[in-house]
Formats: sequence, C-alpha cells, structure tokens
Amino acid sequence: MNTRPVLPAAIRSVSDLALVEAASRRHQVPCGDGTMVWHSWGEGSPIVLLHGGSGSWTHWVRNIAALVAAGRSVWIPDLPGFGDSARPPVGGDADALPGPLEAAMAALLGDAPVDLVGFSFGSMVAAFIAAQHPSRVRRLVLSGAPALGVRPVEPLVLKAWGHLPPGPELDAAHRENLARLMLARPDSIDALALAIYAANLSRDRMRMRRISRTDILLRTLPEVRCPVHGIWGEEDVLYRGVQHLLAPALSAAPDFRGLAMISGAGHWVQFEDAPAFDRALAQALAH
Repeated sequence: MNTRPVLPAAIRSVSDLALVEAASRRHQVPCGDGTMVWHSWGEGSPIVLLHGGSGSWTHWVRNIAALVAAGRSVWIPDLPGFGDSARPPVGGDADALPGPLEAAMAALLGDAPVDLVGFSFGSMVAAFIAAQHPSRVRRLVLSGAPALGVRPVEPLVLKAWGHLPPGPELDAAHRENLARLMLARPDSIDALALAIYAANLSRDRMRMRRISRTDILLRTLPEVRCPVHGIWGEEDVLYRGVQHLLAPALSAAPDFRGLAMISGAGHWVQFEDAPAFDRALAQALAH
C-alpha cells in the first residue's frame, strides 16, 4: 500500500519541503566510496533536473508538482559531492560528474532518453552529458548557466560566513548572500529559502568551481545535437547588464530553440518565480 503523502501544490514552508521529500521515492546507486542519492516522483516520460553549486535536490522543490501533474516522472539527484551523495570517484569540479551521472541513469532508467534540465553549476554538467552521451538526452534546458564567456558589468562578491558559529550572525550572512547571488526580490528571502540555502552550503564538498570561470560551456555547446532551450531570471546577477549577450552565446548550440527571460527574478529563478518558470519549461518541453 502506498502511504506517501500527496505533493503539496504550493511550497511555502519547511514543513512543505518535508512533505515533498516524504512523497518521493529514494534511490541509491554506487558513487566513489559511497552512493549517489536520487529522489523521484510521478510516472511517465522521465525528466532529470540537475541542481546548482552548493545545492541539492531542494533547489527544485517548487517545480516538482507541476511536472508530476503534467504526467512526467521527475528524477533529481544530489550531485556527487553535494547533499547526501558521496564525492565522485575522481576530480572535484563539474567535468568530473558526467560519467557517474550517466552510470546512475543507466542503472535507474535503463536506456531511456530523458529531458535534461540544469541549473547554474548543473547546467554545465547537463551540457557535458548531452555532448558526451547524445543518445541519453532528448532535450536540454539550461538556466542560470555560467561559463558562457560572458561577464557581468560588476563582479560578484559574497559575504564571508565560514568563520561564524550557528546563530543570528550566520543567518544574517546567509540572507545577505541570498540577496547578492540567488534572489532578486527581498520578499523572496523567506524562512524556506534560508533553510534550503544554509542546509545545502553545509553539505558542499565540491568547492573548487574552477571551470565556471572559463568559457567551457560556450565551447561545449557546438557539440550538443539535441534541441537546447534557455530559461533565465532577468535579474540574474551573473549576467546583470549583459543580458543581451546571453542568446548569442546559447546559439552556439546547433539546435538552439530560444531563451525565455523571466521578469523580476534572479539567479534562482525556478524558486523565486516558480509559476513563470514552470510555464517556460512546459513550453520548452513541447518543442
């Protein structure tokens, strides 16, 4: 008998987050010296969502219900070195992850091609998988991706927090960094955003991030043969002041289908304006 709770339609609180996790099926596959943890929901054609740096499956918590309601089987890993997953067998950056992820998808999904959606750091991983394992990826959707050879007008500087003990000062630093990097609107920085951000930071064992400062994604896109779509927050700090350069960069993909810009949203667009992101994703998946 299935006793999992029903997915809540709107995710506003930490208790809602717990309900989403309780509604999932948890999977573990070998990875490095441990396992890679996946969560899945729903039935139907598989879609795989890859989270950003210092993240976990919770980066997508507000998007799962819409995909399940649309008849999709939603699969989200904690990427190797993040969340509950062990580090990859070798390497310490995005380029170390395509092999372990392809092995995990083969174990969990067989040969089924998937729609692959990547956010930020996960966008690089997703593009590498699409280039290296073309039969695996039906469509590629990128959001908030770095490494496109485009630099913001002003450099991003985050507030130091590693020296702070748990408490109000640490929470204040996390709130400041959510505002500087992840979310554009002050009212988006709520208790749920803070809880997700803080929990994910504490479990990040992949701090190198060297290739995100290169143009590796721009150089990878010509090797991607499936349809490619982009969904970005218009206020994404990684591209503030140079948003007009995004579509030309993404068009390095031979089958680039278009870029949706979501007004008023920042880097973590799928959390900040989940309804608009879900509509844009549905449109991308229909083409």
